[in-house]
This record gives sequence, C-alpha cells and structure tokens, in this order.
Amino acid sequence: MKYLYYPGCSLEGSAKEYDLSTRAFLAAVGVELEEIDDWTCCGASAAEALSSLLSMVLPARNLALAQKQSDLKEVLVPCSACYLNLKKVTEKIRKDADLLETINVVLAEDDLKLKAGLRVRHLLDVVSVDIGEKQLAPRVQSNLAGLEVAPYYGCQCLRPYPVFDDPEAPRSMETLISATGARVFNWEMGARCCGASHMSTKPEVGLELVSAILQAAEGADAIVTVCPMCQMNLEGFQKKAARKSGQPVNISVLYLPQLLGLAVGLTPQQVRLDLNLAVTTPFRRKLPQVA
Repeated sequence: MKYLYYPGCSLEGSAKEYDLSTRAFLAAVGVELEEIDDWTCCGASAAEALSSLLSMVLPARNLALAQKQSDLKEVLVPCSACYLNLKKVTEKIRKDADLLETINVVLAEDDLKLKAGLRVRHLLDVVSVDIGEKQLAPRVQSNLAGLEVAPYYGCQCLRPYPVFDDPEAPRSMETLISATGARVFNWEMGARCCGASHMSTKPEVGLELVSAILQAAEGADAIVTVCPMCQMNLEGFQKKAARKSGQPVNISVLYLPQLLGLAVGLTPQQVRLDLNLAVTTPFRRKLPQVA
C-alpha cells in the first residue's frame, strides 16, 4: 500500500508527535508514504472568513501538486481539519465545473492545474478500512491488555462527509483498539465536539465541552484521538476543566498511531510520547508491562 501524504501545518508544530507516530506506525505495518513536495497551508479555519475562493484555492494547490508529482490517486491526511478542507475541494469540483475552472485560473499563476479524480482519505479511514483489525492483529507484538482506552473521533473526520463511519455513532476505532488487546472504554462521548477553536474565542463554551468529555472518561487509562485540535484541547486544559467541575482530571491523551505503534512493537520514544502534554504516571507504569 502506498499513498501520497499531506501532513499539514499542525503536524510540523504543536502536533509533531502525530506526524512522527503516523510515519513510524505505517512503516511498521508496511505502508509507504510519499509526501507532497512543496505543500503549503490548506487554509485551516481562517481562509473561509477572508475569501471563499481562497479557501478553495489553498487546498486545491496541494492537490494539484500531488497530481503533478505522482500517478497515485489517494492522498492520506492525518489532520481532521486539513482532511475536511482537501476533501471539500474534491467534492465541490466533482459537481461544479465552473468552480474548477475558476480555481485553475488562479493555479495557472503557479503553473499548476487541478483535475478531478484524486481521493482524499483520513488516516483513520486508511487504518480502519485498508489495514483493519485482520491485518493489525497478527502484527501485535506487545499486547495492551492492561489498558482501557476511550476512542475520541471529534467532528471533522466524519462530518459532513460520513465516508467510512457513522458520524452519530462511530465505531471504526473500536476494532483497532480491541486488536491491540486493550479494552474499549464504554462511553457516549466519542463523537461530541471538543469546542475546537472556541477554546480561544469563547473559552467558557469550549471549557464546558472539554470538561464534559474529560469527566465522562473517568476510569479509562487513556483517550485516543485522531485530530490535533481535539488532542490539544483535551490535553492542555485538564487543570482548568478540573477547576470548573470541582472534580480531579488526570488522564493520558494519545494519538491513535501512538497507541497502535506501541502495540506493534514500537517504543514510547519511537512514537514520541515525550512530546505529549498529558501522559500520566499510572499510564507510564503500565507500559513496561504491555510494551
């Protein structure tokens, strides 16, 4: 299996451990990645407020670069916000030839042209569908039976494009967690919004959402995410959430490829647990027993 790879900005900064663990885990299970040369920001959440066309052209440029670089037809994207932006372009140009023509007028300034046909896929889509529990289970070298893990999907990898899972009741991470030997924590918060950028713009709203998720995860050893924004909110605001709720909050928050990487024999250093903001002492004490 081989995919074009779009890391996105967060994975070069605040979510560097997501990028490094994604590369390490996928390599360990035989997946090749070809990073898109000269990729740039997809516009994140800011471009739309400035210009609708800009919010299309920025991700379109990266897709056009991918097409110019390789005959591969699938682009793997770990960041949920980046995935949503790139996916949106492929969906819109498939239905709107005029939009594609307008985008290409802009891209021509950079000697690029976008054509329909690329398939943008979230990391969770690739891992759950193309790899899946049947291919993951035989590669497990460190059984994680001592851990209970709460899968957290967030919003953007499943909404508004329910490609590989049910956005209201997602289950795609559950079989992967079970394949590692860990137990799936029983909760109903996996698809709830973490507040996203409201933690900066309307912190009282964001903190209420984060606090509810963290309180619901009480009893789990870790929350596992597939989104840098979700990871940052659930990691970085635990003390404030505890003050708000009046209840202690202290739970590890990992990216999915970090957990799966540990299961297939990678070390905590190889999946860069040292870069996470929230990895608790009780969680670390369990790792030598299972990893």
